[in-house]
Amino acid sequence: MEIHNTGIEDVVIDLKPLDHAMENANFVRAAQWDYERVTYDYKIGSPEKNITYYIRVQGYAVEGDVDTGTAVIKLLTPLLGKHYYPHGIEYGENEEFPETTQNRAEELLQKVYQNIQSFIK
Repeated sequence: MEIHNTGIEDVVIDLKPLDHAMENANFVRAAQWDYERVTYDYKIGSPEKNITYYIRVQGYAVEGDVDTGTAVIKLLTPLLGKHYYPHGIEYGENEEFPETTQNRAEELLQKVYQNIQSFIK
């Protein structure tokens, strides 16, 4: 499920302040990158058995390289996904998400936006 009107879609920002801002909002990049793309995830637990929700923020380099830390990243529309153990994460429009999970996702993305606002190009 795409999460619209967060303020971060289409934002262009240097990688280092983006990494710092995402880390401050408890999003994890870990090894989820290549030379041209980055992915940040936030795990949301669920009382449902074998279900976990993830907020995913993705971006791609408009200049520079991610591996050298010199990239300038353009962010895409954030996603809310549901992980089905052991099959994987589904982001489809046919998925249903609890309202509390959707609200939590919007709050967390608002925090990300506040963290990156002063670094937006």
